[in-house]
Amino acid sequence: MTPSARLAAAASVLDSIAQGRQPAEAVLKTWGSENRYAGSKDRRAVADRVYRVLRARGRLVWAMGGREDGRALVIGSLSLIDGLSLEEIEALHSGDGYGPKPLSKQERARITTTTGELPGWVAAGLPEFVMEDFKATFGDRWAAEAQALMVPRAPIDLRVNTAKATVAEVEAELREAGLSPERTPWSSVGLRLASEPPPNVQALEAFKAGSIEIQDEGSQIVCWLAGVTPGMTVVDYCAGGGGKTLGLAAQMTPEKTAGAEVAEAPAKVWTPTGEAEPAPVRKAAPTANEGRLVAYDVVQKRLDNIKPRLQRAGVAAELHQLGPNGGGVEEMVGQADVVLVDAPCTGSGTWRRRPEDAWRLKPEDVDRMHTLQKAIVTRAAKLVKPGGRLVYVTCSMLTAENEATVDAFEEDHPHFVPVPIAEAAQVAGLTETGREKLTELAHGHRIRLSPAAAGTDGFFAAVYERLA
Repeated sequence: MTPSARLAAAASVLDSIAQGRQPAEAVLKTWGSENRYAGSKDRRAVADRVYRVLRARGRLVWAMGGREDGRALVIGSLSLIDGLSLEEIEALHSGDGYGPKPLSKQERARITTTTGELPGWVAAGLPEFVMEDFKATFGDRWAAEAQALMVPRAPIDLRVNTAKATVAEVEAELREAGLSPERTPWSSVGLRLASEPPPNVQALEAFKAGSIEIQDEGSQIVCWLAGVTPGMTVVDYCAGGGGKTLGLAAQMTPEKTAGAEVAEAPAKVWTPTGEAEPAPVRKAAPTANEGRLVAYDVVQKRLDNIKPRLQRAGVAAELHQLGPNGGGVEEMVGQADVVLVDAPCTGSGTWRRRPEDAWRLKPEDVDRMHTLQKAIVTRAAKLVKPGGRLVYVTCSMLTAENEATVDAFEEDHPHFVPVPIAEAAQVAGLTETGREKLTELAHGHRIRLSPAAAGTDGFFAAVYERLA
């Protein structure tokens, strides 16, 4: 593909993203499969242009006079991001071959017009209605928090399944595969890979064998705050893709020591029908996780997608679909040592990975999530036994989904007392530095993690213990 053809392709992909709800990654994958003539370098160039535009979308829309179509955004990116002159941009828009058609008078005028001082939300790259929330939450640091969330590409964090391999063993294996992993500063079982060039983690033998899972360090941290130990009854109330389910299971499973032989025994995964399905026997299969792990979700397809992940990791969990209004949990009421509520949210903490979601968000979406979260955490709290722990988690940066939700919960549930983060962080899965930093970032029993403050995705967590 010529440089001009790549620009036209990027504009087309951007239009497809804007017209639907699919992640940008999925739209790019579909475009690649439908345009086999595009080589790997072409696909990478198109993807790079698409993501650069999405991260700067607010600024580009402003610069192009409010136009939001893919063509306008690509033209604006050539000027504002690449720094090309009008003549250079016109050369890429000759209309020849598969390239974009020539610039209009209006487009030339926008490129050559100075936009003046940008509004704060445009400069920060945030949706306009989100800016005031950031200012109220972060004070003078709001712009730095916004930039860290919206601008850089996030690294790829891995969690080592220590039932199958040690961190050192996985680190050595990744280096042999030509990668350069770094230890994560907070989680003692985390490794970090650079996002450029993008590694194909799922093709690694360590991934196929269940020795690693892709999980942001922030997600690993909130799992550690749950304080799970072998033998407990643990509930992942909103299991979703199962990342935290696996993180909780790992805390219930004995670790493999360096050089130790581990018995080969097939793990079992409990389906919603209660039938035990033996997982394929793998080399060096771990001892099964000890205790009872129950994962709930309202969507059966999500639960079905967790099953192969559990089998690969060699751990067991009961998978159950929640009924209307949280039904189907009656036998678990008052039984759980730990209930983790990874509540549905806007996902604003992951905008550095999915910048397209920032521009799809509306104020009414936030209000709807807040109402849903209050209902969900109230239902989940009923499963906690006296002396048990409740952990509320979101991957949101917005107050309405975080502090406002737990404020309402605390007002209605005085028998759930706060557990200071400093206390919850005293677990072996966190590094000494991690425990210290978490204590510094905490506000009593609540904590916010963010790309700027912690180098993680944006997360919020609050920890409680149920009184007798």
